[in-house]
Formats: sequence, C-alpha cells, structure tokens
Amino acid sequence: MADSAETDWVSRFADEVISEAERRAPGKTIVCASGLSPSGPIHLGNLREVMTPHLVADEIRRRGLECTHLLSWDDYDRFRRVPAGIDPSWAEHIGKPLTSVPAPPGSPHANWAEHFKAPMVAALAELGVEFDGISQTAQYTSGVYREQILTAVRERARIDAVLSRYRAKQVAAEGYFPYRPYCDLCERDLTTVTAYDDETTELAYTCECGFGETVRLAEHDRGKLVWKVDWPMRWAYEGVVFEPSGVDHHSPGSAWIVGGQIVGEVFGGEQPIGPMYAFVGITGMAKMSSSKGDVPTAADALEIMEAPVLRWLYARRKPAQSFKIAFDQEIQRLYDEWDALGRKVAAGQAQPAELAAYNRAVATTAGPLPATPRPVAYRTLASVADITTGHPEQTLRILRDLDGVETLDETRPRLDRAQRWVDTHLAADQRTRVRESPDHELLDSLGRSEREALRLLADGLENWTLEALTALVYGVPKLQAGLPADAKATPELKTAQRAFFALLYRLLVGRDTGPRLPTLLMAVGADRVRKLVGE
Repeated sequence: MADSAETDWVSRFADEVISEAERRAPGKTIVCASGLSPSGPIHLGNLREVMTPHLVADEIRRRGLECTHLLSWDDYDRFRRVPAGIDPSWAEHIGKPLTSVPAPPGSPHANWAEHFKAPMVAALAELGVEFDGISQTAQYTSGVYREQILTAVRERARIDAVLSRYRAKQVAAEGYFPYRPYCDLCERDLTTVTAYDDETTELAYTCECGFGETVRLAEHDRGKLVWKVDWPMRWAYEGVVFEPSGVDHHSPGSAWIVGGQIVGEVFGGEQPIGPMYAFVGITGMAKMSSSKGDVPTAADALEIMEAPVLRWLYARRKPAQSFKIAFDQEIQRLYDEWDALGRKVAAGQAQPAELAAYNRAVATTAGPLPATPRPVAYRTLASVADITTGHPEQTLRILRDLDGVETLDETRPRLDRAQRWVDTHLAADQRTRVRESPDHELLDSLGRSEREALRLLADGLENWTLEALTALVYGVPKLQAGLPADAKATPELKTAQRAFFALLYRLLVGRDTGPRLPTLLMAVGADRVRKLVGE
C-alpha cells in the first residue's frame, strides 16, 4: 500500500509549508492566502483559489500548529466591464473601485463588491471554510500600506528594471509609475501622474474627466499599487508562506513570475510556495468567465449537491489537475462514486489517498460537516422527485417501500438537493409524466409474445421490494426464453430485455426511456401498473 504522504497532495504541501515557515519565522502563526475579486459572480474555478489553501491550512491545524487562512477581497480593483444582463448604463462606473460602484438593480447590498461577495461568504460558511477576510478597500483607504506605497514609488526604477527583463524590447518604460490614483472628482482611475517629488512626496495627476490636482503621497489614500507590485507587496506585508494561483499567472512576465523578483528586491520579503492550479469545468458548458455573468458559482453547486461532495471534488485532485463539476445527468454518476467511496471507507478498504480526500471532505478541524442520516442513492431520489413532482406524501410512500425510510428528514439534505436538481437542471423533454390512462392503440397492436411478457410482469408484482422488482423486469425476458432466473446475459437476451424495457416505458410514460424501471414501478404502484399494461 502506498504511503499517504506520497499520494495525498494536501499532506505533501503541508509538510513543505511547515518546513518553510520554520525556516522563515520559527514559532509564528503560519499564513496561507487567497485572493478573490468580487467583480462579478465568483465561479467554481475561483473556488479553487480558496479551497487549495483551505485544505492545506486545515491540515496544518490538524497537526496542532497555528495557521491562518487570509482571504483578500480585491474590492479596490477597478470596475472593468459591465457583465451580460446588467443595465448598460453601468458603463459610466468603469474605472471606479468596485466598492464605489452601485450594486446591480434590486440588490440589497451597499455596492457592487458586496453584492458578489455575499453569496461566496455564505457558500464558504456552508463548506466549512474558515478564513480571515481582508478588504483591500479598507486597507488602502485607511493608510495601512502607506509605507509600502512610498517604498514602491521610491524604488520605481528598480521595479521597472525587473519588468523590462520581460519586455520584447529591452528598454525602460518612459515615466513608469507603480501607483495609480483614483480621481478625486469622478472616482475613476483614468488618471496620469504628471509629476512626482521624491523629497516632498508631492504627486500631480490629471484625469480624462478634466480634473487634476497635486497631493502628498505620504497622506494620500485614494489610489493603489498596480497589480504586479501590489501582489508581492502583500506577500511581504502579510508574511504569506503559501498561496496558489491560476495558470494565467505563470507565463513569462506574469504577476507571479515578476512578483517573485519584486518581493525580495523591493520589499525585502519572500515569494510564497505557490502551486499553479488548473481549470475547473462544468459538464455541458464552455470555459467559465465572470465578466460574461452567466457562470455557476459555489452557491449554485450547493443547491444541487451536499457540501462534503463539493469539497471532495477539490480535495481528491492535485491542484495541477483539471476536473469538471456536473450540473447535468453526470451528477448521478458522481454521487454513485461518492457513495461507493463511503462504503469502502466504512469497510476499511479505501486507499490512503482516497481515505485522506474523504476525511477532508466530511470534516474540518472545527468538526464534521452536516451529513444525510440515510443517504438514499441520489439517482433514486432524483427519479422519485421527478415522478412525484416533489409531492411529500407520495415521496415518503415510495421511499418507505424502497428503503424503509420513516421520515423525509432522514433523507435530507440530499433529498432537497436532488429535488432542486430536477427542478432546475432536468430538461423538460426528460421529465417523467406517468400516463393517466392506458395507451389502447399500442396495447391493441401488440403480438402474443409481448402480451405474455406483460402478463408475467403483472403476475409478479406481488413482491413489492426494489430487489424483487429489479429481478422481475430483468427476469421476464429470461422466462420467455426458457432460461433460469440466474442465467447470464447473452447478446440475444440483452436485446430482448431492451425491447421489453422500451415497451414498458412507452406504456407507462409515453416514451422509450425514463427513470430506472424498478424505481418507476415502485412509484406508480402495482394497481396502476396493471391498469396501464392492460392486465
């Protein structure tokens, strides 16, 4: 059996981070960090930015060490574009800090940043992610970074020299300045620094709106460092030891590469351990983009799956491995896989890496996440929710027959997630509507063999358990072929079974496919099944 330290990426990074933290500052609280820009919906790709350090920080805490997970809200970033679905008049706010842009129409939140931040904060709480949140608006406007800003401006030639190493032409940018003021009149960053005095820190700027002024940078709190300087400044200021970043940050001349040099040469700090994380996709959807507006968020995922399952998707894959999150029929297969893993863990048969990912999914150092007491298969719950259109009494009747469920609360929150998936993600042409009356035209057209198959089915409906109904629907074609009930499936037998299943679906729901037949039969009830199959 492989050693868990070799197979569990979280443990491996925790080892590295603890060792690096001891080298840098023995005995101090270890700092892991994330950064999110609430410029639009914070999608499931962005969630990897938070889950990766969360899992590492939680592992460090499991080992009894002090570790904080800083989450910087980049809410002092400029508003870049108006997402799809928002009034185009919001374009007048382009260039303002996100916290100075009004929230979308109808929002209860104070500003644009808070509107998109709130659902992520709620989702992270549900996911068991503990963090120390930092508003970059609050940091900059309160003067927390004043000394760091003055340092960056004083060392602007050194910064420009670092940047020039990655420019196509090895020349310094004329008048490079690492600080961008927000205009005091229009609040936008459409400004140009026209003069700066290193002795007095007097800074003159003009804005595209026509406004201009001179301020003392040592007292000015309405502007920010450009991103490639801002990020390494924070690494040094916060003492960050671990922070992942996306693929886009790791190309030559990118913020990660450049920042790794600026942090030491300008701010006297060190670059964090920083794995690159890969793309997170959605089955049936193209690449996610917050700026386009229509992207699945953590809150969207938590409507259709339980928190431990969503945590597991991020815990089981190394950061550099891409993966997809299912919002379509694949979610049923995902849950089958999750339940199978749970059985392996319970039986003591899980591999070390599987066990580690499972344990990180179901609990944190703060305790276990909420679990469904009786985890009926998701595909079964979805079928029942579909067939009953969410009717609670009918749902309980079926689940009692299926699995001995006494109250629907035993199957929650999984039942509610499956119901939500049916309501929002099951296509209309895939919905199940049981026929009200028999299809007499189809019944009249059947041959002797098909009529006999339906009679055998109706006669076998007395034994009303899922196992018995499963054996019945697979067994009728075997009986007709003169085979024993435990006969192995042959190509001919499989063909006969498929034809029988299609006939039953047409008689019960008016199409060739549908939910698993045993579940469907259980939901419809013996008397109504007999009526619809003409027996």
